[in-house]
Amino acid sequence: MSQTLSVWLVIVAAFCAANLPFVNQRLFAVVPLSRPKTLAWRLAELVVLYVVVGGIGLALEQRAGQIAPQGWEFYVITGALFLTFAFPGFVYRYLLKHRA
Repeated sequence: MSQTLSVWLVIVAAFCAANLPFVNQRLFAVVPLSRPKTLAWRLAELVVLYVVVGGIGLALEQRAGQIAPQGWEFYVITGALFLTFAFPGFVYRYLLKHRA
């Protein structure tokens, strides 16, 4: 797998994972809940999915070569990017009017 394909794979995975908590009522899109998910559950799910996508990126980087050391700035920027990717799902869930 080329380096460019690895980067695009991580970007697409991050976009899909960031919107996943907002487009369904199941926990991690698998476990059905007896009550509707609250915003707190969705944010907790978002943090777990951020770590999962980070692990995918780390595995792809390790496969390509030596892993570059990252400081706190890297995690702040990628976290902000992940939240930016989650914006369409947030708009769909909380800002659009749904027909009842």
